[in-house]
Amino acid sequence: MGATLTGRTVLVIGRGSGIARAVTLTLHTAGATVVVAGRNPAELASAYDEQDIAVQRIDLTDETSVAALAERLGRVDHVVSTASARARGTVDALDHDVILASFNVKVLGPMLLAKHFAPRMPADGSFVLFSGSSARKPAIGMLAVGATNAAVDAVTRGLAVELAPIRVNAISPGTIDTGAYDALGDEAKARLFATRSTTSPARRIGTPDDVAGAVVFAMTTPFLTGVSLAIDGGEPLV
Repeated sequence: MGATLTGRTVLVIGRGSGIARAVTLTLHTAGATVVVAGRNPAELASAYDEQDIAVQRIDLTDETSVAALAERLGRVDHVVSTASARARGTVDALDHDVILASFNVKVLGPMLLAKHFAPRMPADGSFVLFSGSSARKPAIGMLAVGATNAAVDAVTRGLAVELAPIRVNAISPGTIDTGAYDALGDEAKARLFATRSTTSPARRIGTPDDVAGAVVFAMTTPFLTGVSLAIDGGEPLV
C-alpha cells in the first residue's frame, strides 16, 4: 500500500498551466498542502486564485533564490520540478545560450533544489524531476532537448544514491496535449496528433492527468527510487 499525501507539504515548481497545473490540482485533491513556485508569482497566483494553494517565487538558475525559498518554507515533504527552457532546433541553428538555459533550468536547477531542500526533508520524502522521451528516441530538431533530458535521467539516478533514503525519481513524458502544440495551428496540430496516435502502441495522445497520476505514484511508492517513469504510450518503441 502506498504512502498517503494527507497532511504532507509538496512544493511544485512550474507554470500555472499544462502538466504543472494538473500535478498541482491532483496533489491538492489527494490531501497534500501544495505550494507552487515559479519566476512569475503574480501569474501563478492568478492561475490558482480559487484554490487553497500558496504561491512563492523561485528562479532555478539563481542559487540565492533557491536557498531563500528553502529558508522561507522550512520543512517540505516532497519536491516536484516541472520547469524547463525551450531548446529546440537542428544543430546548425542551436544557440549556445539557449542550450545553457535548458541545462541550467532542467538539470542544474534540480541539483540546487536537492542541495538546499534535502537537508530539510524527512527520510520518507522525495523529489520528482522531469525528463522526456527525447532522451530515448532521437529526432531531428530535438538534439539539445534530448541531451537535457538524458542528463536529467542521470541526475535522478545519482541523487537517488546520494540522498538515500530520500527517494528521487523522474517522469519522462511523450507527446502530451498540454496546449504547447497549439502554436502549430489547428490543422498542423491535428495532423501531428493523428499520426502519433496511429503509430503509438497506446493509440492516443497523452493528457496532463496521465502525467499527474504518475507523479502521485512516484511520490507515494516507498520502494521506488532512481527510476525514470516513461509516460509516453510506448511512443519510442516505433
